[in-house]
Parts: sequence; C-alpha cells; structure tokens
Amino acid sequence: MNLLDLDARWRRFNDPDRACPCCGMRFSGLFDIGFDEPDAWPYGSLRDSDAEELAVGEDKLSSDLCRLGEDRFIRCVLPLPLRGSDETFYFGAWAQVDPADFYAYLDASPGDGPAFAGCPGWLANALPGFDVPEALPCDLRPGGDGECPRLYAHGDTPLVTAQAEGISFDTLLDIYAASGQDIRPHLAQD
Repeated sequence: MNLLDLDARWRRFNDPDRACPCCGMRFSGLFDIGFDEPDAWPYGSLRDSDAEELAVGEDKLSSDLCRLGEDRFIRCVLPLPLRGSDETFYFGAWAQVDPADFYAYLDASPGDGPAFAGCPGWLANALPGFDVPEALPCDLRPGGDGECPRLYAHGDTPLVTAQAEGISFDTLLDIYAASGQDIRPHLAQD
C-alpha cells in the first residue's frame, strides 16, 4: 500500500469510474506535461501543422529535435518522483545542448553506432510551478531503450530538490494548476 492511498483526493484522482459531481470529469491517475518546442522557438507549434517537421529557412523543429540558428535542442523527460507512491510525474521538456553533443546523440540512433552516453545541457522551457533561472544547467542521461534522454537539473533550486526528494501530491496539483489545468476542485468531494 502506498501512503498516498490514505488521501481521498488521490483515490478519486486514480479512479476512472468516478465522475466529478459538479461536471462529470473523470481521472485515471498521473498525466505528464509536455512542451511541443523549446521556449526560444519563434515560429509556432508543430502541433498546428500536418507535417512531421516544421522548417523555416535553416531552422527546423521535429517532435524530438530542434535546430534554431546555431543552437541545438533535444527533447527529454524530466522526472519528479511522487512522494508517498511508487509513481513519477514527468515534464516533457527540451534541453539545449552543444552542437557536438547534438550530433553525437543523432549518431547514437539504435544500431547505428555507440550508445548515447549523455551530455551537459541547459533547460530550455519554463516549467509551471517552478521558478528556475534561465539556462539552468542540467545533465542529459540516456533513457531506456527507445526512450528520450532524462534531464536532471543542477544548482541550488527547488527543481533540484524536487528531483532528489520527490514532490507531494499537493505540489503536483499546484503544477497542474500552474499549467492551466486546475483539477483540485474536482477532487475535493464525492
């Protein structure tokens, strides 16, 4: 049994058969928050396009890679363990990396060369619920087979603490609210 199982809001959040009494909204547990592009990308969202790649001159954006001028970005996942459970919430964020590391990542495609060893980078998205400095240094570490790299922040910030110690369910709900998805009222009562 997870400690969070004692929280009625957590049980409501994980019960797909429960409908919110005020609106009928249903939840089936954790959902991640992703970013379609790095914050610096000025040309609109790939989601608004039917193409697999958005290109403006030499600048290009796909679902996992971005080239913007001399800057290179890789889509990653930034894990935040949820205290009191065995679950992890993820931000689908972007990391700016050195061009040499970008091309090493490309060369590490399955079966095409040595495995991606990881590299330094910088967080390229403002994360809802966290006030982090611009260009927060991070490490990209290899993900599992076929998964995006994992992003781990450096420094003395609440994000670093959250990655190391986990976040509470209330903090998760605050993150959802800061991203425009305030579900707290829908979990308050039966």
